[in-house]
Order: sequence, then C-alpha cells, then structure tokens
Amino acid sequence: MRYLAILFTLIWVGPALALDLDAEFGNIDGGTLKLSDWAGRPVLVVNTASQCGFTGQYEGLQALHDTYSALGLVVLTVPSDDFRQELATEKEVKEFCEINYGLTLPMTTITPVTGPNAHPFYASVAQEARFEPSWNFNKILISPDGTVAGTYGSATRPLSPKMTSAIEAFLPK
Repeated sequence: MRYLAILFTLIWVGPALALDLDAEFGNIDGGTLKLSDWAGRPVLVVNTASQCGFTGQYEGLQALHDTYSALGLVVLTVPSDDFRQELATEKEVKEFCEINYGLTLPMTTITPVTGPNAHPFYASVAQEARFEPSWNFNKILISPDGTVAGTYGSATRPLSPKMTSAIEAFLPK
C-alpha cells in the first residue's frame, strides 16, 4: 500500500522542476554570467533598479558581499526596467552604482525578470518556486545544491536577521 502511495505521488506530482542555472545573463562589464559558474556556493540574486525607493539597499547588498564573499556567498544584482524605474543604459546603471554605492558585485545587463519575456532563470524560478518578482529588490537565495532556499520581497533588508541567518546556514562555520 505504501508503495502505491509513493507511485501515485510520483505520477501525480511529476518530476521535480529544475532551475535554469545555465542560462546566460549578459555581464554589465562585458561577456556573460551563469549561475552554474558558482555551483556549490550560495547565491543571492536580486532584481534591482536605480530609481526605486529601495535603491538604498545596494548599500546592504555590498555589505553582504564584503562580509560573506570570502566564505563563498555570491550576490548577483540584476538591473531590470520591468517596473519602469531603471536608467536607460547599462553604462548609466554601472556608473550610478559605482559612484553612489561603490558596488563591486557582479551585475548583469538590464534584464526582464517578469512575464513572458522573463529571463530563463526567472521563468524557471516562477515554475519551481512559484515566485516572480512583484517589485524591485526582490531576492532569491539559491542554495549550494542549486535549489531555491528562499524568496524575499523588497521590504526584506539585505542585512536583516532573516536574510543573514538564511545565508549563514549555507556558509562554513
């Protein structure tokens, strides 16, 4: 009987969906970035915008990077104009972030994160975790095994205990 229940669950639920960690993002510095390049490390992926009320969170994202990157954390910022609050060009975005926040984080080119034109990574997160950014500065924590460890809205600050404890769970003690 127990085996029938397991078999039914496998048929009914189907195979687990996988995140598209091999989909290439354009790198704002040239070339490409893939989340699979950081396999085995926790990665915090954040859709950003330079003209948003949450833009001050860049400071906290840089602080996360400064504090935890030596332990393995990658903080990837994904500028997006999906909510009509990003600057017009990658050059403007890069200069804005460097001048105002001293950002040294990896950053993609301006990328769609919602709807039918969403980047394949974001489309796979929507399918697997049922999470789609509802505004700028939504955060997706990818565990070292490549699964979604948590999703966080704009109001979750990068240095909040909720965020840092989730990250620290994947770092060496």
